[in-house]
Amino acid sequence: MEIRAQESGPIFDGRAAAAVRAYQDAAEREIAQQGANDVRAELDQVLRHPTGYYERHITTDRQRGDSVVYDSGVIYGPWLEGVGSRNRTTRFKGYFTFRRTVQTLRGKATGVAERVLRRYLDRMR
Repeated sequence: MEIRAQESGPIFDGRAAAAVRAYQDAAEREIAQQGANDVRAELDQVLRHPTGYYERHITTDRQRGDSVVYDSGVIYGPWLEGVGSRNRTTRFKGYFTFRRTVQTLRGKATGVAERVLRRYLDRMR
């Protein structure tokens, strides 16, 4: 008796691995975008005299292979966050917006990643 097996399909021809890589990139970008949205929403709650300038500069970018959320280098960003040198010498200690948002984003990340996964599952079959 002879048994023959033929290997075919996405797992064997590399399509599944490519879909997994594409999914990982897309999920990371979506989670970062959710983080940027959350930072802006938090700023809407804490800023006392918002001009919109700082909120418009909250963005996502790829840096050293990772998706990051940052304030595009706005000069007073560290002061607003509470990590600037002026925070030590003034009464204002910062809003800690990014640090607080990280905590809530961790709770949302799995749900965001699962929503993104649905778009990639067919490519893996």
